[in-house]
Amino acid sequence: MPAKRLPTLEDVAARAGVSRATASRVVNADPRVGRLAREAVQEAIVELGYRPNRNARSLVRPEVDSIAVVVPEAEETVFSDPFFAALLAAITQSLADSPVQVLLAMGQPGDSQKIERYLRGGYTDGAIVVSHHKDDHIWQVLTATKLPAVYVGRPYAGDVGIPYVDVDNRAGGALAAQQLVSTGRRRIGTITGAMDMAASEDRLAGWREQLHSAGLDAGLVEHGDFSAASGAVAIRRLLKREPQLDGVFVASDLMAVAAVHELQAAGRKVPEEIAVVGFDNSQAAELTRPPLTTVVNPVTALAGTAVKLLLRLLEEQPVESRVILETKLVRRASA
Repeated sequence: MPAKRLPTLEDVAARAGVSRATASRVVNADPRVGRLAREAVQEAIVELGYRPNRNARSLVRPEVDSIAVVVPEAEETVFSDPFFAALLAAITQSLADSPVQVLLAMGQPGDSQKIERYLRGGYTDGAIVVSHHKDDHIWQVLTATKLPAVYVGRPYAGDVGIPYVDVDNRAGGALAAQQLVSTGRRRIGTITGAMDMAASEDRLAGWREQLHSAGLDAGLVEHGDFSAASGAVAIRRLLKREPQLDGVFVASDLMAVAAVHELQAAGRKVPEEIAVVGFDNSQAAELTRPPLTTVVNPVTALAGTAVKLLLRLLEEQPVESRVILETKLVRRASA
């Protein structure tokens, strides 16, 4: 993708029909500017996607100071899910030898106004956006402000003009289903992640395709939201719908571990009576008993690639519009 030219204060002044000095006063909230001029400058800022920041206040652009990791999720989700902990650690580690600071911006899914204000305010030089939902409008803000940004995961809205790095979630769902089928399971269910996220859709699609190829019913679907609690609720629903359930693919390790606990509490032996496959290959997969068979979500590679793409954008270098990483299955005792 070609590097984008950032609108300057001169561009804003020209669009508004005022001097650069007047435009600067409006940006800096100087009360001496008249109403008509102020409104004209503010309209020009919105139309051009001008982003007032530290760089715009200097004729010589300084070195990159900070990047924001944007996670439109509630705090309890970010700090309880091992995927986010691993990803944040990997991003930070990727920048350990550089002077760039890593900032964390969080907000409730579907209510990203706080994050949007932050991104418009020019407090950071670039952004890595993680765990995005259907109702998030963050990509629109990034496009309007021309803030250099990279998505981790395919944007739900499709091609929004922002580069992204993702794991092949569809292939991962197919690997999970294939493992369950190959071990002789025939009544196979799945617990999805939040269905307003592209990763959840892709993992479900891969699971369904593999079951259809094997001539098996692909209707045993219950929806979770990637939290442990939702995994526990969903597996109870699956057992109620299909008492003869003998295999289940769970779209995250956190939900899968909770599902295993629920199955054991219900007297179902894992894997003798029901096999379980998760997704992520997080530490949780190795700590549960039996250890969890799971699909690898290559967090370190995702983080490292996202950082490399963003640094190239910050250097005004072209980058690939998308990078898809391969995954694999790690076989353990649960399946």
